[in-house]
Amino acid sequence: MLLSQPKVQSILKLILSLVLVLTACELWAAPNILENNPDSALTLTLAQFQGRFITLDEAQNLALKNATSLQEAAANLKAAKGMLRREKGTFDPELFAEAQSSKADLPSGSPFAGALVLENEELTGSVGLRIKLPIGTLLEASLNTTKLETNSSFALLNPQYSNYGKLEITQPLLSGFGPSAYSGVSSARWSYEAARAGYQDALLSLAALVEQTYWDLYASERDLAVQILIRDQASAFLRETELRATAGQVGPNQVANAKVFLAEQEQAVLDREENLDRISNLLATLLGQRPAGFLHYRPSIQPPSDVPAENLDSLLERAFRNNRTLKVYEQYWAATKALAKGASWRALPKLDLFGSLGANGLSGKDTLAGPFDGNANQAWSQVFQRDYPTWSVGLRLSFSIGFRPGLGEKERLQGEADRSYQRYVAVKRALDEQVRAAHQELLHAKKRLEVSKSGVEASVEQVRIGLLEYQVGRTTAFELVRLGADFAAAQQRYSQSLVRAAKAAAELKRLTSENINNNQS
Repeated sequence: MLLSQPKVQSILKLILSLVLVLTACELWAAPNILENNPDSALTLTLAQFQGRFITLDEAQNLALKNATSLQEAAANLKAAKGMLRREKGTFDPELFAEAQSSKADLPSGSPFAGALVLENEELTGSVGLRIKLPIGTLLEASLNTTKLETNSSFALLNPQYSNYGKLEITQPLLSGFGPSAYSGVSSARWSYEAARAGYQDALLSLAALVEQTYWDLYASERDLAVQILIRDQASAFLRETELRATAGQVGPNQVANAKVFLAEQEQAVLDREENLDRISNLLATLLGQRPAGFLHYRPSIQPPSDVPAENLDSLLERAFRNNRTLKVYEQYWAATKALAKGASWRALPKLDLFGSLGANGLSGKDTLAGPFDGNANQAWSQVFQRDYPTWSVGLRLSFSIGFRPGLGEKERLQGEADRSYQRYVAVKRALDEQVRAAHQELLHAKKRLEVSKSGVEASVEQVRIGLLEYQVGRTTAFELVRLGADFAAAQQRYSQSLVRAAKAAAELKRLTSENINNNQS
């Protein structure tokens, strides 16, 4: 029985439609694994990435070895140690000595000069020790000797040995006393402690930054893998839409929607690749070396799935007690306070009590019979036995009329101390805020992960249902595009949920200075 021409055309159209649908199903089969088993598809995609795997411990050890920020902190500590040593050296004993030889020919018109041209040859020497005490006291002990040879006929001793010894003391009573004398050492000691805390803070900050960057790299890799899967699915979706349009099942606007969706996903893949490059480069900078033979570093471990949240009050108490950044500002404040206290004393008038005890000695070859006939040792015996003692005592007063230099410096340093205190208060308040924020992250971490995982599962189901509805004509390509965007956003939120708890835990370790002894070199 022959069929009419209209019936033949209808049968051919039906056969063509079935062929196109079957072809579309084959095109969709490969990326469709994402909707049936997203984790398997993600694992397969991640396995194709190139890079050098690195553990978190290895990354942190490399950073501690090579990081310039840590070397800079070590240099600051070295400089602070040198400054403290210099200031302490102010109170070290100082040994001094001097020797001088001189000769002079002096013409004379006096008959009592002993010669028409006096020829004097003199040899002098001195040795002593001086020291400044932390309360401002200056002590100096010295021994001095002079040997004089002359051609004067009236000289009773030739050569003549004149020796004397002296112990001098100067005690500031106002300016220069106590805190004003020791303020430099006090400030340097606090600055050194601040530099030590700064070095420890650099250790902790570097370890925390490396760990957070490591988890960012993990999330970035996962986001790129998800985006590649979405891009592949968008490509297959476009091919199916074009086939359906050829069969007359959808209009050209549906094809245009699919093309727009694919273009957006291609751009998103490029964005994710650039973000992965950026984070990998940042990690390489922190570690101080590039991955040998590879473009990227790759994390070899996953973030912990369950990070317990400690009691907030306990965290705050430990942070305020141990935080190294807070210690830095606290000790800088103490250093400026020490300088300001010293300036308060230096602004006072300079009133010094001074005095000395000493003795003289004289001997030589007597040209006549006399009591001083002897050698230099006899002169020293007279000094040490204080045969010819000397002493003095007095007060010395000086001050600037108006007191402006001292008061101005006092005001300047007090302003520096006030500014340091306000910085300390600001850091303490910021520390409280940071601890509370990180603690809140940990409190919500488990629930956030569960919710984001549910969101991914729901978005996968949405896409699956949307595809089925699209194939039977109950929805449009535009709606599938929207569902694909929702799926991408859900996957990104899940990636962030995976690493946020680990990053918050790393931040809390830094803020509370946990394991500082293990990190110190």
